[in-house]
Amino acid sequence: MGSKNKLKRFKENETFSNVIQPPRELLEANNFEWKGKWKKGYFKNENPITLELACGRGEYTLALAETYPERNFIGVDVKGARIWKGARYALENELHNAAFVRTRIEQLDHFFHPGEVSEIWITFPDPFLENGKANRRLTSPRFLDSYRKMLPNGGLVHLKTDSPELYEYTLLVMETYEHASLELHQDDIYSKELVMPELAFKTYYENRHLQDGLTIKYVRIRLK
Repeated sequence: MGSKNKLKRFKENETFSNVIQPPRELLEANNFEWKGKWKKGYFKNENPITLELACGRGEYTLALAETYPERNFIGVDVKGARIWKGARYALENELHNAAFVRTRIEQLDHFFHPGEVSEIWITFPDPFLENGKANRRLTSPRFLDSYRKMLPNGGLVHLKTDSPELYEYTLLVMETYEHASLELHQDDIYSKELVMPELAFKTYYENRHLQDGLTIKYVRIRLK
């Protein structure tokens, strides 16, 4: 994508009511307006909130929002040009239960109070295969500790990935991470009947992975 097109999307994001991108100084002052008030203040309801982390274009956030109008969904990504696509679709189709936050996932504790999020989906994140980058994987203990602050006791984290390395890494983490239990894992979800309807939703990148003959893996983690 050209730089001019990116800049145009960044500008449009600033006009979208469903894109939240507060300045850093506001977050550092722990003064984000919707923290602890997402349900009543932003969504104007008391429905549970699900996050999609590394949401990219927001396909999963949108599919969930369309399928479950009785729940609220927030896609999180640092790439504003990608978020633009999902945010525009949500506005055009009046998906009032879908929103997008532009931020680094490391900053999520600035956005949500403990227990404010009910569930987390991680869909096809960067597996960070380079040496020395394991702590950047979104299922590393560092990030699991962060999710525990936002989720209630027993809250679920779902991972959907094409990366065998990230899949195996996540299973290894669960062998020693004492604050969660491994509830389910499958190394090829489409080789049998799907265990939950949400797994049928496919992103742009997932369709490409399937065309390349890759298998899709799934892990469900219940945090304590």
